Amino acid sequence: MDSRTFFRSLPAALVALTAAALLVAGCNSGGTGTVPVTPATVTGPSFVVGTDAPMASVVSFEVQIESITATDANGNTVSLLSGTPTVDFARFNGLQTLLDMNDVAAGRYSTVSITLGSATIGYLNVPASGAPMIATEAATYPSSASTYTYTTTLTNPIVVANASAPVGLYVDFDLRKSIGVDANGNITGAVTPTFNVKGVGTGDSGGYIDTIEAGVVSAPAAGAQSFVVQGPHGEQFTIDVNGQTEWENGESISDLTASSIVQVSGTLDKADQTLDADDVAIISQDGFYAGGLITYVQPATGTANSFDLYVRGLLPADTGLTLGQIAQVDLSGNEKYFIYWFHNPLTEFLFNQSQLLPGQHVTVGGPASGAANAQDVSVKRIVLRHWGYNGTVVASSPNTSNGTFQMHIDGFAGVLVPQTVTVYTASPTVFRNGWSGMADVNGGGKVRVVGLLLKDPTSGNTVLLAHYVDALD
Repeated sequence: MDSRTFFRSLPAALVALTAAALLVAGCNSGGTGTVPVTPATVTGPSFVVGTDAPMASVVSFEVQIESITATDANGNTVSLLSGTPTVDFARFNGLQTLLDMNDVAAGRYSTVSITLGSATIGYLNVPASGAPMIATEAATYPSSASTYTYTTTLTNPIVVANASAPVGLYVDFDLRKSIGVDANGNITGAVTPTFNVKGVGTGDSGGYIDTIEAGVVSAPAAGAQSFVVQGPHGEQFTIDVNGQTEWENGESISDLTASSIVQVSGTLDKADQTLDADDVAIISQDGFYAGGLITYVQPATGTANSFDLYVRGLLPADTGLTLGQIAQVDLSGNEKYFIYWFHNPLTEFLFNQSQLLPGQHVTVGGPASGAANAQDVSVKRIVLRHWGYNGTVVASSPNTSNGTFQMHIDGFAGVLVPQTVTVYTASPTVFRNGWSGMADVNGGGKVRVVGLLLKDPTSGNTVLLAHYVDALD
């Protein structure tokens, strides 16, 4: 899907609302490098993309990936992953991110094995009053093993050839089927990892990169059409831009410095190991960013002076913040607000210091010195981003002519967003997992909507602009 057209194709009902009232696992990528080969070995590019299936009540599943290997019919094995990155399989909930890209020996690989190490489950603990807190529990594999290896045979093998288009592996971790619960729905800590793994090409929907956050290595030279970024664990990727690339907040490649941190969406290039950017946002110009869900806004109405952020993404890793904690972001009124993929003059009217909502997925950027204390974070930029919200379609609410329906959000986000939410779709909205359009959305059906959570600034009602709509079993 070309996300650039999405918010230009909003249904008439939402345009009227806007005018009158107003696409994985989510993961932290590992280090880069190539698989060692002899000079005579023929190699080709291969990438790994991650996403996840949601589970109500779970806010994180952090696990060390010890290896991802592919094996051909003759028993020859190659590694598709460099290092042993720690991945949070609940981080992006429906969005796809780039886990790694390497050169591997050419061949036809039909079997994939994924070995997981120690893991921790995080879940929301909501007190009778006050702000929510995060509780954690160590994961336990079957037979109390310290590692778990998942092996599967691919329906469509990965075929790596010299000088060909990159081919890749799509890794979807199913939280709901992996994490054990008791008869009352309480998490037991038992985990039997379940994956949906398939081979993909760069032109397949499974190969599109919805989001990757990384620091710019150095300022691009004047007139350059590419720049190099480095992710949280040291991996480097080249980002290519062109006249069709859209830049958020009116900025451009000339605004990048060695202190910039960017969010990029795009497609892996068919000719080389680069990412062709559809959209680029500079989420920090001062060397620090944190991303995650807003869990608490103070005060709840009017102009906010602070909000709590459940931290799911972080650069650099040596500030006063840590992944999986709740940090307090203080607001001075001088912050810049914008919405990722929303190139519209009403952006600051829809998202600002008075339009913050618990459950919104945001990134904040500023100086690293302002993040030394997790309970006193100062920032310069706040960006509203897509995230996945799973729940139940309200009976009789689907309206095919308007492209809308209502939903009750479940799980972690449901605690933060207890109110009924109106979902707006447009012609570029992608319906997945067996649904092809609004006609498939039925009252009582289980659904995940990946998109932007907003507050109507006049009525205060919560709306969700859908990028993806997924049927859930």
